[in-house]
Amino acid sequence: MQKIAVVTGASSGIGKEIARELARRGYRLGLVCRNPVRARAAVEDIVASTPGAEVEPFEADLSVLADVRRAADRLRERYEWIDVLVNNAGVHHLRAKVSADGYDRMIATNHLGPFLLTNLLLERLTQATPSRVVVVTSEMHRRAGRLDVERFAEPGTYGALGSMRVYARSKLLNILFAEELAERVKGVAVNAVCPGLVATSLGRDAPGVERMMRVMARTPLVRTPSQGARTPVRLAVEERFESGRFHPSMAGARLLPVVGARKDPGVRAAVWARSAVLVGLGSDSLAS
Repeated sequence: MQKIAVVTGASSGIGKEIARELARRGYRLGLVCRNPVRARAAVEDIVASTPGAEVEPFEADLSVLADVRRAADRLRERYEWIDVLVNNAGVHHLRAKVSADGYDRMIATNHLGPFLLTNLLLERLTQATPSRVVVVTSEMHRRAGRLDVERFAEPGTYGALGSMRVYARSKLLNILFAEELAERVKGVAVNAVCPGLVATSLGRDAPGVERMMRVMARTPLVRTPSQGARTPVRLAVEERFESGRFHPSMAGARLLPVVGARKDPGVRAAVWARSAVLVGLGSDSLAS
């Protein structure tokens, strides 16, 4: 029986390379992308490099909850089961932006959208157990500072270095979500991973970040998208990985202290409950 994978943010960068490698391994692919033109180009590129690959795009801006729900409906109509979900899409805005639903747009794209999409696809994932969810996050989560569970999605001005703090917060939320989901759902292995510093289009909405990445891409410090995709792909296809783990980009990072919010199961549960309310799933329940 052919395996099915859904990858978000797959029109370029790490997401596209994850999708390409899964196609090479025989997976049928659904690519969730914001830009339909770039999505079609990605589909054509992946099929050209992997003749016979089954790849189709699903349009959604993950910062818009109605878009996420429409995409989830289409995915559920198209696929009876889903073996792998890779939550890869992410943005970094230098200036504060408000989502269509009134939340900080970076938090909405990087956390709330993936949180909702995963919950809406859980039934399909459980149909394929043992299935896998991979959440692409970042070592930047260590810079999040104090997490206000009740207000983490509220829009506001960023100020000096504020965009980095909000981005870091979104990455911490990714890890807390992955760890809590692993506790709540059996038969679905959930892992978070930092792909390392990768030369991608993450900073396309933040010109300063994009310029910095172009300079750094000329150094050995920065990985190519295909290099950054390696560990996420392994987590997606290899069943030997234990669920509920955060996989850092370098072995030495395992020696760093764990962020305080990750030590407290109560914080993880509170973040889940608050996220569920913000996306309209109720106070504390998995979507059915």
